[in-house]
Amino acid sequence: MNALLELVLQEALWSAVGAGGFAVLFNVPRRALLYCMLAGAIGRAVRTLLLEGFDAGIVVATLAGATVIGFIAHYCALRLKMPSMIFGICGAIPMVPGVFAFQTMLALLQITGVSPEAAAEPLVIAAQNAIKTGLILGALAAGIVMPALLFVRPKPVV
Repeated sequence: MNALLELVLQEALWSAVGAGGFAVLFNVPRRALLYCMLAGAIGRAVRTLLLEGFDAGIVVATLAGATVIGFIAHYCALRLKMPSMIFGICGAIPMVPGVFAFQTMLALLQITGVSPEAAAEPLVIAAQNAIKTGLILGALAAGIVMPALLFVRPKPVV
């Protein structure tokens, strides 16, 4: 089996599990669980495919994956007559940049234990990771709400 396809399927599987877990944690109705898992799996698969297959940057790949999640959430909201954020938020949670945020905090903690002259390198690392974290979170938010901005409905779904 192709290594890229195997990686994409593996990422999709574990993202579906993560999205489903958060959907249960958020008390999403049972009939929406599978759709939340599907949104998480497809969104993460798109992101992984762009990252590994097309060498796109993490921010661009995340924006594309979150946009796909947003469209899936919009479709599911219309189909199941539920708010789209149920599907969008649960589907996007597996793409939250926890590693970059954690590396930011570690670098900030390193600054407290070194002399002012040696603090430049950890400060640069913290700034780079913080900026990357913020851009990824912004891409997630923009992607999730994009269909709502494109397809304005005259009245709410619920």
